[in-house]
Amino acid sequence: MKIKYIYVAGPYTKPDPVQNTNKVIRYADMLREIGYIPFVPHLTLLWHFLCPHEVDYWYEYDLAWLEKCDCLLRVKGESFGADAEVEYAKKKGIPVYYSVRELIKNESH
Repeated sequence: MKIKYIYVAGPYTKPDPVQNTNKVIRYADMLREIGYIPFVPHLTLLWHFLCPHEVDYWYEYDLAWLEKCDCLLRVKGESFGADAEVEYAKKKGIPVYYSVRELIKNESH
């Protein structure tokens, strides 16, 4: 399998940014172990802590990275931002997956 870049989209603010960041990092680690190069937008949490910006700054940054990715994994949970990222990916023709199992099944063809 050619190495693919994957965007990991999931809840950020609900219920808690730190808990959600922990969750998506664990997904990213699993994806890295099976050969993907994950992009985790949640990691800007530290950047934002040190150099705060308006939310639109981060959305623009994240979507620029999403355009570079080969696919998107949507982690479960309520999230306006992640839902918007899914819609953006679909509009750009970037495949969207809702589980690692679905990703592996569809990407192995």
